[in-house]
Amino acid sequence: MTDAIHVGRGKVRELYALDDDRLLLVASDRISTFDVVLPTEIPDKGRVLTGLSAFWFTRTRALCPNHLLAVRSDGRSTECRRLTMLPIECVARGYLAGSGWKDYQTSGEVSGHRLPAGLRESDRLPEPIFTPATKAQTGHDENITRPQAAQIVGAEQFAEVERLTLALYRVAAEYALVRGIVIADTKFEFGLDRDGRIVLGDEALTPDSSRFWPEDQYAPGRPQPSFDKQYVRDFCERTGWNKTPPGPELPQDVVAGTRARYIEAFERLTGIAFAKYVADPSSALRAE
Repeated sequence: MTDAIHVGRGKVRELYALDDDRLLLVASDRISTFDVVLPTEIPDKGRVLTGLSAFWFTRTRALCPNHLLAVRSDGRSTECRRLTMLPIECVARGYLAGSGWKDYQTSGEVSGHRLPAGLRESDRLPEPIFTPATKAQTGHDENITRPQAAQIVGAEQFAEVERLTLALYRVAAEYALVRGIVIADTKFEFGLDRDGRIVLGDEALTPDSSRFWPEDQYAPGRPQPSFDKQYVRDFCERTGWNKTPPGPELPQDVVAGTRARYIEAFERLTGIAFAKYVADPSSALRAE
């Protein structure tokens, strides 16, 4: 990659500088769970994340500007605009699951939202809610209240990212449900461009950043089968692993099952055969 300078590494992505205005995000096949990168990769996972993000960036551009400039021919590299990222994660929840369910059991609230009594695990919420979180440099992100988030980014920026997060979630959740996928919750990251506009960055509505459930198997009152990395989390839980590095190796059946789930989510949502995307990554930008 002679045209780029490596400037950072995340759990999944490598970050390169192309010039003063552009970055290159390269999505690897690494998978993390409980904030630990596992030693086993999931083949083609990076392509699923890149193609699905490109698909959603294209579909939601009228709702919110985003950082996407181009998808490269390897299917896992995204050219994007440089942004100054906001220091909070923006989570929309339409269903009661994960840390939201744990918080509700303890207090009847999720990030300061008082919810009706008697809700079950995986119940659909009366309305989607915005539940911000801190961005932890090490360890786990932590859920925070709306006033805490507003204090971090300022009241005006907070109000706008809350509005955008819920608008993006509603549009995507409605679209996905028609295609047999419940988006239980999802995380967005926003940044500021050179003109101070709020712009959607990082990834969007992927199996890494969302809970995707098969609609035809949805049954509240229990955990749901999923198209995301919950399959890997469940395996790791069964091993008795203490959730500190190094993580456990994944057996081939878990690798194959996870890959199949990611690809099925991609194909259902985009309407594109994954093999077609691999052959022509720009197809994700043209999908209807």
